[in-house]
Amino acid sequence: MSNLVCFPFGAGHGQEGLCLELRMGPRRIVLDCGLRDLSVLMAAGDVGTDTPEPVSKRSANRIASADLLFCSHAHSDHARGVWAFSQAFPQVPIYGSEVTAQLLPLNWLGAEVPPHLCQALPWQTPISLADDLTVQIWPAGHLPGAACALFTYHAPQRPYTVFFTGDFFMSNSRLVDGLPLEALRGLKPDVLIIEGSSGSARHPHRRQQENLLASTLHGLVQQGRSVLLPTPTLGIGQELVMLLRSHYQFTGQDITVWVDETVAAGCDLYLELMPAFPSSVQNFARHQPLFWDERILPRVRRLGTDGHPQGDSSGAPCIVIAHREVDLSDYCLASAQPWTVLLPDSFATAIADTVLGTPATEAGAALGWLQTLAAELESERVQLDTYQLTTHSDRVGTTQLIHNLRPQHVAFVHGNPTHLADLAGLEELQTRYQLHLPSAGKEVEFPIGDRFIQPAAPDPVFEGEITQVDDSVLLLLPEDLTTDPRWTALADTGLVQARWQGNDLVIKGLTQRDLLRTVTGGETPWQPPSCQTCRFQREGRCHGGDSPLYGLQVSPDGVCPAFEARPTRPERDDEAMA
Repeated sequence: MSNLVCFPFGAGHGQEGLCLELRMGPRRIVLDCGLRDLSVLMAAGDVGTDTPEPVSKRSANRIASADLLFCSHAHSDHARGVWAFSQAFPQVPIYGSEVTAQLLPLNWLGAEVPPHLCQALPWQTPISLADDLTVQIWPAGHLPGAACALFTYHAPQRPYTVFFTGDFFMSNSRLVDGLPLEALRGLKPDVLIIEGSSGSARHPHRRQQENLLASTLHGLVQQGRSVLLPTPTLGIGQELVMLLRSHYQFTGQDITVWVDETVAAGCDLYLELMPAFPSSVQNFARHQPLFWDERILPRVRRLGTDGHPQGDSSGAPCIVIAHREVDLSDYCLASAQPWTVLLPDSFATAIADTVLGTPATEAGAALGWLQTLAAELESERVQLDTYQLTTHSDRVGTTQLIHNLRPQHVAFVHGNPTHLADLAGLEELQTRYQLHLPSAGKEVEFPIGDRFIQPAAPDPVFEGEITQVDDSVLLLLPEDLTTDPRWTALADTGLVQARWQGNDLVIKGLTQRDLLRTVTGGETPWQPPSCQTCRFQREGRCHGGDSPLYGLQVSPDGVCPAFEARPTRPERDDEAMA
């Protein structure tokens, strides 16, 4: 039997919580516990044993003998089962970062959670958990306190190492610094267990995402529309408040931002953890309140006890940030003014299923309150839209981390199975590493040796025919394409976009989101406002006379109030000289 084995109780597929058992020789480590119901864990059975004990008893005995549970961060899909785990197995210690230990109780608001449910580990310091087992953690970005961990089992013949990322983000966000890649370079773990939430997608730079969202929110408010932003308890809700407090398009604007009690509880706890935040956030907090403020615009207020914005008798548009797992329809029905409900773009499919009345996913079921707004949606008094403000690394960040760590085995967890398969299908990974796609209830062994055994590559390629018919081109592809769940989004519009890439013709399906973000009457895709896309930026400097950046060297992802989009046609020389 291999010295390194992983058994997923939940692999984080879709809305499935993440919970893995890692076996390193005789040591058993539980990685996260995002299960809603621990019966899944209790009924999993003891893989690889022939004991006649009942399945549930074997599983319970196995988990009871675990050396520890490591909680990577406080998001519910990684932590909602931690307290129940502690009650079921009080002898198993629970570890996480100091900030995670303090944020965990927000998963059980109103309950009397033990004050020392989770023991805090220091950053970047190897800690001995047993004579032959050590752990070392680093910040993972993504959420305050989120940690990635290196576990080392010191066997008689050699040490074995497993690196677990939890959820990670390479870029800096408003409240969290990104994963410190330089500190991890060259660790060379035997096994890397890595999240792949974004699959092989490419994301715009985080600052561009923020600028686009701020522009969208500002535009909606200028149109007289109030905005509802459903969020989880921790993470995006606090990021949105900080974005609205500090973005130039909202600084000084006479707008009220309302925050419901659940998201507000996360804001309050953040304020108690200020020394753990980046220095830029601490500096901001020295000059003005981080969240709650009546003096400096925009105002940020807590929602009243009746759940509706109070104190704004003018009927002016407002922005509401509220917990997404409760019925939020009353916000839109309580006033006659128009509303726009903005959800993360990862919820696009759930939105479509919910509006059609056939929610097929847990996310869709959580958004069931949208059906209450069906009549308002038809009249367009209430609109639905999505935005992108990711806290997960995209394909570039994921492959960059893998190449810098240089493991022998890579196991992809946490994400849509199709997206994870896309990552495992990348040639740059297949030629270097042994790749695995764990699923719940199926054990994965990681044989360690000096000889690299190349796994069989999946075949994601569909062969077809292309034929010229009169003045058009007919593309014929096999029906097997329709079995992929992504076919629904493409078939929704039936439109594709083609372009040459060298000698290759690249075909891209256009979704409803793509159509909304294409320049009308032109062939150039819509791009968010930035110095890179501004008509006044030439040779890296700003030439806009009305811009505060005039004459200065500018960053490509910067932006200012004088932004004007670059024309779709090349400027004439006399225009350029103007």
